[in-house]
Amino acid sequence: MGAGHDTVAAELARRARERGDAAEVVDVLALLPYGLGAALRCFYRGSVRHFPWAYAALYRLFLRPGGGRRPSGTPLARLAGGRLRELAESTGADVVVPVFHLGAQLTGHLRERGLLRVPAVVLVIDFEVHRQWLHPGNDLCLCLSADAARAVRGSTGTPARTCAPVVAPEFSAGPAEVPGTAEWRDLFERLGPGRPPVVLSAGAWGVGSHLDATVRLLTDHGFLPVVLCGGNRRLRRALSGTPGVLALGWVTDMPGLLHAARALIDNAAGQTAVQALAAGLPVVGHRPIPGHGADGVRRMAALGVSEAVEDGAALLDAVRRLTAPGPAREQRIAAGHALFAGNADALAQVTDAADAARTRARR
Repeated sequence: MGAGHDTVAAELARRARERGDAAEVVDVLALLPYGLGAALRCFYRGSVRHFPWAYAALYRLFLRPGGGRRPSGTPLARLAGGRLRELAESTGADVVVPVFHLGAQLTGHLRERGLLRVPAVVLVIDFEVHRQWLHPGNDLCLCLSADAARAVRGSTGTPARTCAPVVAPEFSAGPAEVPGTAEWRDLFERLGPGRPPVVLSAGAWGVGSHLDATVRLLTDHGFLPVVLCGGNRRLRRALSGTPGVLALGWVTDMPGLLHAARALIDNAAGQTAVQALAAGLPVVGHRPIPGHGADGVRRMAALGVSEAVEDGAALLDAVRRLTAPGPAREQRIAAGHALFAGNADALAQVTDAADAARTRARR
């Protein structure tokens, strides 16, 4: 569901292979029978793009944090149980790491019933931990913040800890050390001399509310909007005709781009926002997508690592303060870095859980 989950899984697998371990990335939607996974993906994408009210209603019913009895994702997830067990056994896996909430429901269900023999460590990639991330059968949850870890422990009793962001090392490096940063800066200066480049993230599917109005507002007030349109070709074509706008498709050099920009306007509190925090790029939440996007944007702001703004005037005020050199920008960058300071590496915690399970099995 979107590229954020894929990006996290790929980075975790890269780290594992780099240290000599084997790693296999599996799409849990592909494990569902009868084409259900493809249907779910199409429904979600269509809802968020064209009928956001429908996704907002489903989020309130199935996902939104809070008490009360509501439907669970476990009955759907368990349809993939047989295929996941076969994969775990055929590959000799020592640990399974869900990075998508449906996967967390699946592994929790299997572990609770003793059907999955190896530990399940859930990597919660949302700032707001919604209900479908939570299943008491999982062995450990790794979260982006101490608040999220407390929410997990309080809801399920599952052990939960914080972890450092699962992003490519180039995001956390200095701009001078990241190939491509200088090229992006040169491009920005050619397209908008003297205009601070501000990245607008619309996710892998190019989803956003009134992006054209936000773009016009920024261009009218002296900024260079750099819009990440993902796979939405229609959005890219529409924005490419606007003077003073750089509309991009799928970007393969995100570290260089974020290091060259001055701020990120985000609408989902997803992996792009995490990458921006790691890169030292101030984040402003504006017109979030419904459901988990809106809750995540609010949670980031509550943590003090971003600002959530409601209207154009507030957006301009935030972008002006955060793109200009000075204490406001430095404090916001420092807050983003402080969120992850001292947190243990996610892969190290995953392999520790696998090692502990092997030790227990030998006793």
